[in-house]
Amino acid sequence: MAKLFEKFGEFDSAEELNRTAEGLKAEGDIESLRILAEENGLDPEDAEDYINGDIPRLTNRALAADGKLTVEEKAAGFPEDSLINDWVNYIRQEMTETAGMETAIRRKGKSLTGCIGAIMAEAFKNQWTVPKDVITAAKISAQKVTFGVPSMGKTKEIIRNYYLGQEAADEEKGD
Repeated sequence: MAKLFEKFGEFDSAEELNRTAEGLKAEGDIESLRILAEENGLDPEDAEDYINGDIPRLTNRALAADGKLTVEEKAAGFPEDSLINDWVNYIRQEMTETAGMETAIRRKGKSLTGCIGAIMAEAFKNQWTVPKDVITAAKISAQKVTFGVPSMGKTKEIIRNYYLGQEAADEEKGD
């Protein structure tokens, strides 16, 4: 797995990322500014627009969060067409539907692999034994098969709790 955020490190916010971009632009270090954008999963065309003065900032909260997810997903190397890809899409859905999620995803110490790990921990914790007739229909020769993937609703709850922490858990309870 490639090392993430190798040159500039992990940024805690879109604002921090923009401050670094402003400094690089002021110094005339355009090549480093391009590397900054690439390292953070930002669109190269947006970087060029920023360099040319066509847009006032390199990024915003939504693009910075999505960019972080993009580079983390690529580095993780999850198999294509797997359930994990659905989970990543759920994270992106929550990013647009849940207040504060864009900021939370960008936070240092929060990662896509950490969130996927939290979902998988729930899956393993709640395994159940698959009925024999289902095992037979699946043409599986094992005597016992267990399964425990959480529902979409439970997965989204885990995502909110992972990225937003206690405030998301309190919201789930109605506090």
